[in-house]
Amino acid sequence: MKTISIAVPCYNEEENVEALYQAISDVFKKDLPGYQYEIIFIDNDSKDRTREIIRRLCSFDAGVKGIFNAKNFGQFNSPYYAMLQSTGDATILMAADFQDPVEMIPKYIREWEQGYKIVIGIKKSSKENKLMYLLRSCYYKCIKKLSDVEQIEHFTGFGLYDSKFIKVLRELDDPTPFLRGIVAELGFRRKEVPYEQPKRRAGKTSNNFYRLYDAAMLSITSYTKVGLRIATIFGSICSFASMAVALIYLIMKLMYWDRFPAGMAPLLIGMCFLGSVQIFFIGLVGEYVLSINARIMKRPLVIEEERINFTSGEKAEPEEDMLLTAASMEDGNRNEI
Repeated sequence: MKTISIAVPCYNEEENVEALYQAISDVFKKDLPGYQYEIIFIDNDSKDRTREIIRRLCSFDAGVKGIFNAKNFGQFNSPYYAMLQSTGDATILMAADFQDPVEMIPKYIREWEQGYKIVIGIKKSSKENKLMYLLRSCYYKCIKKLSDVEQIEHFTGFGLYDSKFIKVLRELDDPTPFLRGIVAELGFRRKEVPYEQPKRRAGKTSNNFYRLYDAAMLSITSYTKVGLRIATIFGSICSFASMAVALIYLIMKLMYWDRFPAGMAPLLIGMCFLGSVQIFFIGLVGEYVLSINARIMKRPLVIEEERINFTSGEKAEPEEDMLLTAASMEDGNRNEI
């Protein structure tokens, strides 16, 4: 019997975790009786009762596993890390808030059985805020045009990934993974399945302007060169223009030294313009440097505080610095069923 792993990142999802578990188990009982599931809830340091509910689910069902992060490691590292811990023949990544419909699971598995190693969901419409959907659409189109790698519009990471692709992810050793770009750049032959994104079932989203900005800049600095190229080209043009204006002013002043006032206005305008251009592009270059710095430091994706229902033979990562502590392993074994 084939095993399907479901990786579910959580952050303050006490109102959704149990309902999602029930919905997933119902789908497998009703539509997928020939498969068994492995549900991995990875909690990113929630402040509500999310961990308490996950513990209860793990004690009730041995097919449910829990990973509790020592702190919040961000919206990209935590789900990516959960995928690396999966042991199934295929892994499905989905959000805990029901915006990734559980009804898509049988569709993904059906396409996977047809031979596709990657089956992803593409949002063709959404019941979220229309302005947000429009802004996301503009962002996807923009990054698609700027990127050297073909990017996938309205793809959030929700999809099915064969164990062979999970193996590729384990070998990447990327401390700042951007799954959407990795799928587009390194993924196998894929199938895109359209769906309508429903509203969040309950609770409040943790996404804010900073998180959305972080996601946008990670994709830009990871998969585009256009920012640096624009900085170089535009900076060169401004430099030549400034030199030309300065030379013209010098010639005019030498020729008409007693009648030609240089004036402060052109000087101030030039200084402010060039200063603003420099500050903007220094900030843009800084984003690239930040991305490079994060990769060079080789920090672990996640530090675990506890894991539940994992056997002693299952490891978090192939690297030694990513292995579980003995205390976490013993605690996980005590909760096995």
